[in-house]
Amino acid sequence: MPVKNRNASSDFILLGLLVNNKATGVVFAGIFAIFAVAVTANLVMIFLIKVDSRLHTPMYFLLSQLSIMDTLFICTTVPKLLVDMVSKEKKISFVACGIQIFLYLTMIGSEFFLLGLMAYDRYVAVCNPLRYPVLMNRRVCLLLAAGAWFGGSLDGFLLTPVTMTFPYCGSRSINHFFCEIPAVLRLACADTSLYETLMYICCVLMLLIPISIISTSYTLILLTVHRMRSAEGRKKAFTTCSSHLTVVSIFYGAAFYTYVLPQSFHTPEQDKVVSAFYTMVTPMLNPLIYSLRNKDVLGAFKKIFVQCLSTRKVSTSVA
Repeated sequence: MPVKNRNASSDFILLGLLVNNKATGVVFAGIFAIFAVAVTANLVMIFLIKVDSRLHTPMYFLLSQLSIMDTLFICTTVPKLLVDMVSKEKKISFVACGIQIFLYLTMIGSEFFLLGLMAYDRYVAVCNPLRYPVLMNRRVCLLLAAGAWFGGSLDGFLLTPVTMTFPYCGSRSINHFFCEIPAVLRLACADTSLYETLMYICCVLMLLIPISIISTSYTLILLTVHRMRSAEGRKKAFTTCSSHLTVVSIFYGAAFYTYVLPQSFHTPEQDKVVSAFYTMVTPMLNPLIYSLRNKDVLGAFKKIFVQCLSTRKVSTSVA
C-alpha cells in the first residue's frame, strides 16, 4: 500500500534549541537581548549612513546593505524561536517552513557575495585610491549590491522548491529551531542523496567565489601595504580592512562547518549551536565591530546624539 504524502496538509514541529526545558527562561532572556541589540544596532547603522553626508561613500553604502541583510536574517528565525519557547504549540506550517527556507537561503547567500564585494571595495580603496571615485561610482555600487541580492535569491529559488517537493510522510518533528534544509531532509521518506550531493557542490561554489575574491583582494592589499613607506598609511590601511576581515572570519567559519564539512562530523546538537551562532550572534556582532572600530561611524553617532539632546533642551525650555 503506497505511503500517503501529507506535505501540504500537515504542519512540521520544531523541537527547538534546548533539550533541557529548565533553562528556558534564562536562554529566552539571552536570545531576546541578542535579538534586540542586533536589530537596534543594525537599524541605527542604516540610519546613520542615511542621514550623515560624510558616510555617503561606497564603503558605507555596502555596509548599509550588510545591515539590511543582517536585520532580515535574524528576523527570519529568531521571532519564531522566541514564540515557540513560550508556547506549547511549536508547529510551523508547510508553506511557512518553505518561506523560512527561502528567506534564510537568500539572506545567507546574499551576505556571502556582499562580503566578497566589500573586499574588492577595500582593494580599490587601498591599491587604487586615485581611481577609487571612478571605479566605485554610484552606478557600480548599485550593480554590486544588486548582484549580491540576486545571487542570494537565486540560491533560494533553486533549492527551496526542490526541498519542499520531497515526500514527508513519516515523522513531522524537525530537530532544529528553524527549517534548515539538512534538518528538514532528515524527515524525507525518499532518497535525497543525489540532491544533497548537488546541494553540497552548490554551497561549495557559493563559498569559493567570494572567498576567491577576498583572498585575491587581500593578497594585493598586503603587497601594497608592504610597499608603503608611511607608517600612518599602513595603520590606516590595516584599520580599514581589519573590521571586514573579522566579520568574514566569523561568518565564513560557521558557514564552512555547516555546509562544507561532511555530515559524519555533524551532530544535531552541534548543528543547532553553530546555526544559533551565525543566525543570532553574527548579525549582532557585525554592526558593533564596524561601529566600535570606526571613527566616522562613532563621530556620526555622537553628532546625532548631541543634536537630539539640543533639540530636547530647546523643547523643554519652550515648555
